[in-house]
Amino acid sequence: SIKDARVFSDRVGYIRITEFQDHTPRDLKKALEGLEHNGIDGLILDLRNNPGGYLSDAVYISSEFLKQGSPVVLEENAQGIRHTLSVSRRGLMYNVALVVLINKGSASASEIVSGALRDNKRAILIGEMSFGKGTIQEAADLGNGAGLHVTIAKWLTPNGTWVNSTGLTPDIKVELDPKDPSHDTQLEKAVLELLK
Repeated sequence: SIKDARVFSDRVGYIRITEFQDHTPRDLKKALEGLEHNGIDGLILDLRNNPGGYLSDAVYISSEFLKQGSPVVLEENAQGIRHTLSVSRRGLMYNVALVVLINKGSASASEIVSGALRDNKRAILIGEMSFGKGTIQEAADLGNGAGLHVTIAKWLTPNGTWVNSTGLTPDIKVELDPKDPSHDTQLEKAVLELLK
């Protein structure tokens, strides 16, 4: 869900998505419309500590920034057959400079979005190595409150990178200072990059 959406000085927008839920695509569109109305030249998409969510939401969110036909993610089954999920709709933010913040808590669908935006040369990644969850799982309800998650495929970035157990390496590595957690050096670096 979206926890924060605002405009910094110098026309830099900021949106933090903490996880991908059913209402996240709708909330993101509303937040982007608000930022577009305020007039921004750059956007920071903060996916730090975002454990992911639905694959369809990752594709939808990526679609706000990528042109129609752009690849978002590759699904690969046990036989090695790949299927590409691509942008199939018109988004809102094609021309705004974009930075994505990631860290070790960024996993699954948030890694799909990050990888898609970078591989399509649409964004740079700033922060720390992401978690590295490159599998697609299907949930099965077993009744009496029990459930089972079955891995049905693996996902790869548009360039064919499988992040499982390795994660995404940021373009610009910035670690937070453990002695001063209130000073967000990663966010600060993202703003500086957009103001270049």
